[in-house]
Amino acid sequence: MKKMQSSSLRLEQLNKTYDTFQAVTDVNLDIPGGSILTLLGPSGCGKTTILRMIAGFSNVTSGRILVDGTDISGIEPNFRDIGMVFQNYALFPHMTVAKNVAFGLQMRGVSRSEQATAVADALVMVKLSHLADRYPSQLSGGQQQRVALARALIIKPKLLLLDEPLGALDRHLREGLQMELRNLQRELGITTVLVTHDQEEALYLADHLAVMNKGRVEQLDNPLSLYDRPRTEFVARFLGVPNIFDAVVLDSGATGTTISLRGHAITLDRKLGLATGAACKVSVRPSHVELVAADDPRPGLAANVVIGRELGERTAYHLESGGLMIEANASRMRSVERFAEGSAVKLVFDPVHTVVLEA
Repeated sequence: MKKMQSSSLRLEQLNKTYDTFQAVTDVNLDIPGGSILTLLGPSGCGKTTILRMIAGFSNVTSGRILVDGTDISGIEPNFRDIGMVFQNYALFPHMTVAKNVAFGLQMRGVSRSEQATAVADALVMVKLSHLADRYPSQLSGGQQQRVALARALIIKPKLLLLDEPLGALDRHLREGLQMELRNLQRELGITTVLVTHDQEEALYLADHLAVMNKGRVEQLDNPLSLYDRPRTEFVARFLGVPNIFDAVVLDSGATGTTISLRGHAITLDRKLGLATGAACKVSVRPSHVELVAADDPRPGLAANVVIGRELGERTAYHLESGGLMIEANASRMRSVERFAEGSAVKLVFDPVHTVVLEA
């Protein structure tokens, strides 16, 4: 299929209320054409509700949904020019693959000859030409997902909405289809909104990643920035950071901030706007905590190894320091020293990747 129109998407002060329950609160998102927005969060955070409002399956309580600057929030779903793929694929069991894919064109009154050409192109795109005459029950989960994707794209929509489309697949197949989906989206240039609760999937697929919490966007950023610099404790924990500690600001200068973690001073090369003596929380990923011998001259936090597990290319350590539990990863490619359980060690925190969280 040829490259599609890259439509912009903007959500302005979007709200959704069910009786007295506020499902979505004041969501503002501005997504440029041709990119993937991923809505990530736990069950009940409002991400699927937002997707349904964009599709027109759920009414907007207040706010606007703009596609290329036009408010579509009051338009019926079948006139919004949107393609959607559901987690259960929603294929018609009595129709062949080819007829499932052609359904949207048929509803639009496209001639049979044009349908046949478009279906052939769409099946080539998703590598299913050889299965055109099969029925959904004769397909694997991955093949059904491809059929649903072809059906959504054949109408050349302005937006593609994906509601956990890979959630029902096993890990190996899911990872392969993530790559195919990303490559296809890049090739077609279609603006896409993806809903998922899978952190790895979100980080891999997204251009713009919004982490949601209780109906609100907790943080919106590109995946790498969001992974490296979570803004709040919720985002850090949801993105898998196990090390979140209480700390105190020792010094807040014009160019940097020094914090104290259990008496260990860490100087960060950035100003945080926190007063000296202020309490704060910091997060640091296990891969940014270095284990060294207890007599290493570098400043660090004294700890004891509780357990060490060999996990292929890395060793995962669980450590204890004055009642504080800490996780650290040592790369087997870069570190030759192994620390036995019960060993006294020192923990050196990477100041570049030690993040002070917002209250």
